[in-house]
Amino acid sequence: MLKLFNTYSNSLEEFKPIEENKIKMYVCGPTVYDKAHLGHARCYITWDVLYRYLKFLGYDVTYARNVTDVDDKILKKADIKGVSPDDIAKEFYISFTNSMTALNVLKPDIEPFATKTLSEMISMVKELISKGYAYVADDDVYFEVSKFKNYGKLSKQPIDDLMAGARVETDTKKRSPLDFALWKKDEIHGYNCPWNKGRPGWHIECSAMIRKHLGKTIDIHAGGQDLQFPHHENEIAQSECSNGVKFVNYWLHNGFVTINKEKMSKSLNNFLTIDDLLKTHNSNTIRFFILTNHYRMPVEFNDEALNSAKSGAMRLINSIAKVEEFTDELDEDEINEFKSAMNDDMNTSKALAVLFSLVNKYKTSTDIKYANTIKLLGEVLGFDFSKKEISTEDLKQKILPLYEKFEFDKQTPPDVVLDKIIEQRNLARKEKDWAKSDLIRDELLKLKITIKDSKEKTVWEVQ
Repeated sequence: MLKLFNTYSNSLEEFKPIEENKIKMYVCGPTVYDKAHLGHARCYITWDVLYRYLKFLGYDVTYARNVTDVDDKILKKADIKGVSPDDIAKEFYISFTNSMTALNVLKPDIEPFATKTLSEMISMVKELISKGYAYVADDDVYFEVSKFKNYGKLSKQPIDDLMAGARVETDTKKRSPLDFALWKKDEIHGYNCPWNKGRPGWHIECSAMIRKHLGKTIDIHAGGQDLQFPHHENEIAQSECSNGVKFVNYWLHNGFVTINKEKMSKSLNNFLTIDDLLKTHNSNTIRFFILTNHYRMPVEFNDEALNSAKSGAMRLINSIAKVEEFTDELDEDEINEFKSAMNDDMNTSKALAVLFSLVNKYKTSTDIKYANTIKLLGEVLGFDFSKKEISTEDLKQKILPLYEKFEFDKQTPPDVVLDKIIEQRNLARKEKDWAKSDLIRDELLKLKITIKDSKEKTVWEVQ
């Protein structure tokens, strides 16, 4: 029996889908104005594991994760760089997608863009105005928070307390400091609408995309803890007032990544990008680091924890590296233990303990059912077994000629060198520079490193 901690009820609840065996799940996606950082990795790896696990349990899951490609931050970055907002959104959407692929995060089933859902947003805003929950003020549209009696229930902040703590607003157009923008007047970058040219407020984007692609009531809505208020609180208000039904059955939130006990964020300028992190640690290490902690708890980032995760990931991957052929035979007892851990509000640290129990069993008995089960359950947690994990020092010695051949600094980790060389080969293939592509392949083959191409990605393997 799967139990999940519902932020709305502040309790552990048995999970019951709206429709038997089908699940509608939504996760707030990126605002594409900068590179993704470790905080994003924590969020999207967490919900990637939930998505994988629900499918492992046999559910038919429809997973949507949006892309916010119209936003104040995008406009600001475009002005700074002297390019169009569309150029910024496209650049960093590609960057985000590449980062998620590098982390072995599955693509969602639906990935709606805000700019492709504008008509649905406008319709929802019109409904809120006609029902008396929103008002127009100088071509801006605001949601009137006092009209929604359940406002503050998700974040456990009664509306009276919120009002008492509200700062003095300079925007005198609003009836209350708590009222939030559904639509913003913008004659330069805006879109045509009934209230002059403008663009959507951030909160209405998710509500409209969910209603369009998943329906008026969904099973699971997840995201980072920092989105609980005001973003998710505002989503509930506008969705339930517009739709007239309950918006979400289970609200799930992952904890922060901290550095020196402070939340990692761009505003504090203490964030480490995923691209930077992947220069020194591979995706299995990063995933292991994140999954050793419960998803609702804060994770303190430091080198010691990452190095420990690297050792753990290497031990896991190496345990079945020499298996040439897997079968369907499984250790059902350990699978049940794995389910027991994951059914307890996704206790991934206990699930990892089950995997290492299997690793120990396989080491002593070499029964193939243990290897099969390690691979099956490891992939449910999103580990990538396609790369054989040899020690960093052994791998570096093996590929030492490549450092000079391709002009890499000797301090660059060997797995990063190989990944970058593969990127060069893929670029050469894209540009139809077959001579360079073949040269790279031949140089790798000399060192008994093979390349495997698939639709999803290209991987290298040590023979």
